[in-house]
Amino acid sequence: MNTIEKALKKSGRTRQGARAQLPGRDNAEDERRVEPAQATSPSDMPEGSNIHVLDIEHMKNQGLLTPEDSRSNLAEEFRMVKRPIINNAFGTRSDFVRSGNLVMITSALPREGKSFCTINLALSIAHEVDRTVLLIDADVARPAIPRYLGIQAEIGLLDVLGGKDIDLADAIVRTNVPNLSIVTAGANHRHSTELLASEAMTQLTAEMAERYPDRIVLFDSPPLLATSEASVLAAHMGQVVLVVEAERVPQDAVRGALEQLKRCDVVMTLLNKARRVPGIDYGYGYGYGYHKS
Repeated sequence: MNTIEKALKKSGRTRQGARAQLPGRDNAEDERRVEPAQATSPSDMPEGSNIHVLDIEHMKNQGLLTPEDSRSNLAEEFRMVKRPIINNAFGTRSDFVRSGNLVMITSALPREGKSFCTINLALSIAHEVDRTVLLIDADVARPAIPRYLGIQAEIGLLDVLGGKDIDLADAIVRTNVPNLSIVTAGANHRHSTELLASEAMTQLTAEMAERYPDRIVLFDSPPLLATSEASVLAAHMGQVVLVVEAERVPQDAVRGALEQLKRCDVVMTLLNKARRVPGIDYGYGYGYGYHKS
């Protein structure tokens, strides 16, 4: 029994154990394979295009998925991670999940790999034929997306929430990866928690959920036990993914994080940095569990 299963069992809220399903075991319609989206090279872009060109070599060096990476172990693992999320947002469970296309990725403690997982999940969803993904850096105290993807923007999430004449569209950074756009955290603000809890945030998330019905909006959130922003942000989400670093995070920390998420309708757990099982080529680097309050 792994760390997540023990923690969830002790908390008395387990509905489905943390496990990874191999490709092909889900509904056939949900598991259709598609060719990965191809990044547009700088030379192919129209002059003056307002598009951020992702540095593919830099991404490879950090272990991230890349647009041409479709058959690696990492690509297969994130296919399994994204499938229940997409199903909750648009598939058979979408009628039961309010704002299911708003998804927060968080962790109990810092340095469990939540930003790494968020970015890879976004890149994996961008491979879908009929979906787009908006990646939002909501870890406003320690934003990681600029470091991973080399993105710098004058306007970000906090600017939209705190500015009177700033629209979300002003903060969206298009990339050369089809179907992937990004919003950075924005300028530091001493009242960041209050901004995330404000009526402006409520209106913004409602707009995101309704205005783009075919889009998954991923929020890279602060750790739940390190800041107050994460629990505030969770109140706006349709789905929450709790990243847990295998063999390092105390069970009490996992239980404490889940306690803060008890009002959320859908909480899934993603086991990160797990040891591989000998003889299995893929499917156990990451796992997911399902919990419904």
